[in-house]
Amino acid sequence: MIHEFSAPFSNFVLSLSDAIDIASPDIASHQMRTAFIAWKIAKAAGLSDGEINNIFLAAIFHDIGALSLEDKTRLHAGLKNVDINAHCILGEELFSLSSLLMPSARIVRYHHRPWRSWDEVIGHPDVIGAQIVFLADTIERAVLRNEYILHQVDDIRTRIASLAGPTIHKDIVEIFMQVSKHEDFWLDMVSPRLYSLLLHYGPFKKNEIFQKDIFSIASIFRHLVDFKSRFTATHSTGVAQCAVMLSQYLGFTDSETTQMEIAGYFHDLGKLAVPNSVLEKRGKLTKREFEIIRQHTYFTYTVLSTIGGLDLIAEWAAFHHEKLDGTGYPFHVKADKINIGARIMAVADIFTALFENRPYREGMAMEQIKKILSAQVANQALDKLVVDILLDNFKDVAGNVRARQKESEALFEMKFAKIKDQVSSAPYA
Repeated sequence: MIHEFSAPFSNFVLSLSDAIDIASPDIASHQMRTAFIAWKIAKAAGLSDGEINNIFLAAIFHDIGALSLEDKTRLHAGLKNVDINAHCILGEELFSLSSLLMPSARIVRYHHRPWRSWDEVIGHPDVIGAQIVFLADTIERAVLRNEYILHQVDDIRTRIASLAGPTIHKDIVEIFMQVSKHEDFWLDMVSPRLYSLLLHYGPFKKNEIFQKDIFSIASIFRHLVDFKSRFTATHSTGVAQCAVMLSQYLGFTDSETTQMEIAGYFHDLGKLAVPNSVLEKRGKLTKREFEIIRQHTYFTYTVLSTIGGLDLIAEWAAFHHEKLDGTGYPFHVKADKINIGARIMAVADIFTALFENRPYREGMAMEQIKKILSAQVANQALDKLVVDILLDNFKDVAGNVRARQKESEALFEMKFAKIKDQVSSAPYA
């Protein structure tokens, strides 16, 4: 029996940040490096532990509002036609969905706001936080990944010095100039062991995150994955609701059911590494495109399995394309290695994909879904017990899935879709 569960806080946020940046080698560890820089500057500025923590959380997820791989790579490249306001506003909305992250929401919102546009004094926590993250992000994006870091230091310091005044407050720039005199600052920033350094010495090294906050952040990542595209804007919500109901029918405890819901929210986490051009393709995928899709469950597993305490959630989430006969992907495990939670998730994922409306088709009727699921059981792909329970309770499951998806769709339309349409009228550029 599973009771209240927890995970190391630093481990949790570092791995999820890694998931956002895992999409391309050009942006790998961008947020982690930015968080390291911001942490070093905030410490040198003599800020309180609470202020440092809020700045670190803002920095480690500062690009969370860049929903697609294409958005992330364009943003990192600094192309002139990229609207930097969009990801800041969307990021603030996502942070505001969690009580744990909410104190950092305005830092994320204004992490590209130049000093000349502020009315508040630099000592205001949101102002100094946003300025530090702005500077840290600028520094990290200035680093050339194919060139030795210490050969770049003078050029980067000169570039940052030129920003003092109208862009970045001169006191923040001066603190950076002092911190960046030390070679270890630069070598740590680009070190392949940066994750380990922040895990063991960073601001949350001794903290635990518990079930309630794990759930709230998982819920944010559900939206982050689903809202990448209108094609999938409610998918993870539906999968999680279906999996919760099936787990309840099978006698799971309350805590196990909560873990199942979290696994449902995270099950497509690896799709953050899949381009929208593939996800949104209306026609049949080519072999090469399908191979790109097949990586998503691998990334889901590799991210979640690195978080202590979430081993079971990692399996339940990532094995949803495995089949009992071993022909699934990416691990090709067979029935004896697929536990009941993963079997539930596999059924919930297929049911939801068939049942939900997509821009190119209406959701299927019960008889169509029953035929497809029964064929998968006959082919030894899906668990017969789980499928039978779903079909026996089809109307209740379908009704609850539809209701939850409508809630998620309403949030998407009310908050995120409108923000994308209105972002051009944002108050700063």
